[in-house]
Amino acid sequence: MTDNHSKAIPNRLFFRLFQTGNVLQRQVQKEMGVSTVQWAVLGALSRPGYENGISFNELTEYLIVSRQNLDGVLKRLERDNHVVRIAHPQDGRARLVLLTAQGLAFWESLQPKIDEFYRQALASFGFDDEVSLLHYLNKLNADLAKVEIDPEQVALEPDDA
Repeated sequence: MTDNHSKAIPNRLFFRLFQTGNVLQRQVQKEMGVSTVQWAVLGALSRPGYENGISFNELTEYLIVSRQNLDGVLKRLERDNHVVRIAHPQDGRARLVLLTAQGLAFWESLQPKIDEFYRQALASFGFDDEVSLLHYLNKLNADLAKVEIDPEQVALEPDDA
């Protein structure tokens, strides 16, 4: 196998991930009326143990989103009265993000659509396929988090000639 062929698979894989993310965003917006980040925020805040909120920083880390992106999404969710930001009881400088009663009702109203979305999106997957995909995506996420490109080392790599 030539070097060009060995590079083609990773290129196709990451391009397909890019496309899949875009299709997911488009379909979630179209079918649910929320963005994927709004969906993720509502889901994160509705988890057991988070009834009293979660710090902004913890939420950015859990969702793996930028502070700016999360702030914009929270402003929209606050405008719709789905979340509020309150002072942290132990740290006056920090804020907690809390799902409102209206936000919880909205989240619960989405559940049948979410179940149907999952059913249709995974229609060609068996249980083992779903478990395998989850396993490989977890591995990819872990490896992506460790990527550190040393420009000097890359410059020393031989050309593909």
